[in-house]
Amino acid sequence: MSEHRRKPPPQGGGRAAARRGQSGSSSGRRAAPRGATGSPSDSYGASSHESDSYGPGGEERAYTSRAEARRAAQRNTGGRRRAAEPTGRGRRGAPSGPGGGLPAAPGKDRLIDYPRAGKYGVARWVPSWKLMTGLFIGFFGGMVAVAGLAYAMVDVPDIDKTAKAQNNVFYWADGSEMVSTGGETNRQIINLAQIPKDMRYAVISQENKTFYTDSGIDPKGIGRAVLNMARGGQTQGGSTITQQYVKNAMLNDQSQTVSRKFKEIFVSVKVGATVSKDEIMAGYLNSAYYGRGAYGIQAAARAYFNKEAVKLNAGECAFLAAMLKGATYYDPAGATSIDTAATPKDNSRRALTQMQDTLDKMVEYGHLNATERAKYTALPKSQNPRANNELSGQVGYLVDLAKAYLINNTQITAEQLQQGGYSIYTTFDKKKVGELEKAVQKVYKANIKPDERPDTDKYVQFGGASVDPATGAIKAIYGGEDATKHFTNNADATGAQVGSTFKPFVLAAAMKWGVRDKDLEAVQAQDERTKVSPKSLYSGENNFKIKNYDGTVWKNEKGKEWLQENDGKKSYGSPPDYKIDLREAMRESVNSAFVQLGMDVGLDKVKESAEDAGILEDSLTGTSFPSFSIGISDPSAIRMAGAYATFAASGKQRAPFSVEKVTSKDGPVFTHETQTKQAFEEKVADNVTDVLKTVVEEGTGTNAQLTGREVAGKTGTTDGNKSAWFVGYTPQLSTSISMFRLDDDETKKNREFLEMYGTGGEKEIHGASFPAEIWHDYMEQALKGTPAKDFPEPEPIGKIVNDFPTPTPTPTFSETEEETTPTPSPTPSESVTASPSPSPSPSESCQFEFQCPDDDTGGSETGGTEGGGDGISPTPSISESGNSRGNGNGGFFGGPAG
Repeated sequence: MSEHRRKPPPQGGGRAAARRGQSGSSSGRRAAPRGATGSPSDSYGASSHESDSYGPGGEERAYTSRAEARRAAQRNTGGRRRAAEPTGRGRRGAPSGPGGGLPAAPGKDRLIDYPRAGKYGVARWVPSWKLMTGLFIGFFGGMVAVAGLAYAMVDVPDIDKTAKAQNNVFYWADGSEMVSTGGETNRQIINLAQIPKDMRYAVISQENKTFYTDSGIDPKGIGRAVLNMARGGQTQGGSTITQQYVKNAMLNDQSQTVSRKFKEIFVSVKVGATVSKDEIMAGYLNSAYYGRGAYGIQAAARAYFNKEAVKLNAGECAFLAAMLKGATYYDPAGATSIDTAATPKDNSRRALTQMQDTLDKMVEYGHLNATERAKYTALPKSQNPRANNELSGQVGYLVDLAKAYLINNTQITAEQLQQGGYSIYTTFDKKKVGELEKAVQKVYKANIKPDERPDTDKYVQFGGASVDPATGAIKAIYGGEDATKHFTNNADATGAQVGSTFKPFVLAAAMKWGVRDKDLEAVQAQDERTKVSPKSLYSGENNFKIKNYDGTVWKNEKGKEWLQENDGKKSYGSPPDYKIDLREAMRESVNSAFVQLGMDVGLDKVKESAEDAGILEDSLTGTSFPSFSIGISDPSAIRMAGAYATFAASGKQRAPFSVEKVTSKDGPVFTHETQTKQAFEEKVADNVTDVLKTVVEEGTGTNAQLTGREVAGKTGTTDGNKSAWFVGYTPQLSTSISMFRLDDDETKKNREFLEMYGTGGEKEIHGASFPAEIWHDYMEQALKGTPAKDFPEPEPIGKIVNDFPTPTPTPTFSETEEETTPTPSPTPSESVTASPSPSPSPSESCQFEFQCPDDDTGGSETGGTEGGGDGISPTPSISESGNSRGNGNGGFFGGPAG
């Protein structure tokens, strides 16, 4: 007998009887008769379980194995235990059945049998199928009740009540009102009969082909939206036309939250059940936003085509249907102030692709015949995107810039701005804006004659920006002749290169990090560098062969050397080495010296220096080519003014901004907080300023001299004479001016910057000519009444590198003890022009994208021929980004010079 078996109770049968039976059998003794034991069970008779243990005649059944006996004992245990209980009452005190029957089953008096009675171990905690079914039915019923209540509580929206939009009021820096805009977004409601069928079918084909048969919601789309929200994204997406109609009608709640989404679902269901499909379609097309401040199909037809909606053709309807996907990226006029990817060229391409896809689907679904569809293979011609005359002149550019700053730098969305209701306090100084516009117009009217000289003067454009070095506030911009006629903001996005105005970043890098040791092993071991003094000597030779920092000749991937040209193909310094110091090199904008300096410092450090000053990385291009140091990149006028402001502020960098604060009826919404970082040590920035003072006092920038004020600045002209710049500053104000020629039709393919030889009656255009003249005239007036301030006296910095022969003296300050006092080198008038005269640069034939083909015929490349290249980046508002044009190839073929 197993010793692990449970001991039998003092009385009763079950396992005890089985064991006694087995014992008795083994000993040869006969089992006692059932009634002889005195067990209480005798009075009840043998239970069914007990009977299983006995054969006929009451004889105990013989078991063939111990396992069989154990199972029989287990069957008997329950019955014996119940029989052993007192006969007066059943389990849990319940009266027993008549005649002392079995007690009630366990757990019968509980509403929910959980944990489960009569179960042991894990089974006790596993819910029964009855419990699970009950819970499901209860939960589902509760949800249905809640949904029914929510359905009953929501109202069908009235789209007519959302037709009024509030104005946004923009203020000048002095608090006076600039313009109240936004009211022009009021939509005009028209009935379905006035909406062309092509417009209805264009939207249905592209957005919701089951519109006339669905219930108004898209469960799969809703699931995707909720899942996207759970992942941390927005709940947008997955909407039917009915849901979009409801969303447009719920203008008072445009938050992207789960609660709003569920509310939208219930309203959509109710709208789908109570409002006709035609009424929903009319409401949607009358409330949707099409861009250009146009809400509703009637306003959109006028904004884009200046016609009534009823007169729209199928192509125009498909075009407007594309605008519903987001006018920022589909309006052919572009929206680079919001996103640099939204260029007129890219937007036109996207709009045409979407329009053609819509027309094809209309044919596929039977809404348009193929013959009619074949008429519309190009974008329809659209009109001026600015219809509000209050946005004429510079105001439209200012408003766009402020709106773009808010969209890119705050929590305020473009949709919220369209709804209006904000008071926006800008940084723009009304007087300075007017003076800058006046200075540009004066030069343009006096010199640019597009009717008399169309081949040289047509398409001439100017751009400009003015930044406060102490705060980063943008005080003034010049975006173009008129915001209602010229749509690109030239202060913010053009794509023109900056040329030699980039050279101060090379000098700052040389002073901040230093040139690398020519011993390669030493550089690799400790990155040995020597910080550079402005007295350091570099070659001013024309067609100078550029070398790597270790003295080896630089070659491109095809093994070609780089020969750097100077402006006018002139050499500076005396033969045979043509050495000049960096002060003179900056003063005369000598390309060869700064290209080699950039190689010695490392182009990665030059790039870092530009970014430290405030130039955005996305606007920098060709960072692995020698010409990078002389400005083949295209930052905007705003960013160039901001970067030079870093030098004006003794190395303190503050990002340009255009909005001080925003309020609404509910109180403050946004307040700008200036972030300052020390981009350069004071002695680095002040030494750069001291060198740039020489440019204005004695060099290429003398036209920018101001009465009674110290000025630092740099001229710039690009290769092919395609753009010209002057960027300069006083301690109180930093300003950049650009000039270039570019076809004003932004929808044209392959637009390119045009040469300016002969423009304005000049042989060629330099930064020292019209840009410096505009800068001077503006700054004289902008600073009128402001006390003159001098720049800080710079501390000595760095060592003289390449100190043979002796450099020219620098009267501004004495250098450190380790520097020598040099004797003057020959003046520029004594310089020798290099004998070889290079052939014209192939880059002059490059297109707008600046993707010039490699020249496989030569053994060396020629650097840019100009002095002081320039350019403005095609970027949005303050948060600019570069374009994809520059791939560095332009550097091989006449990269801009200085």
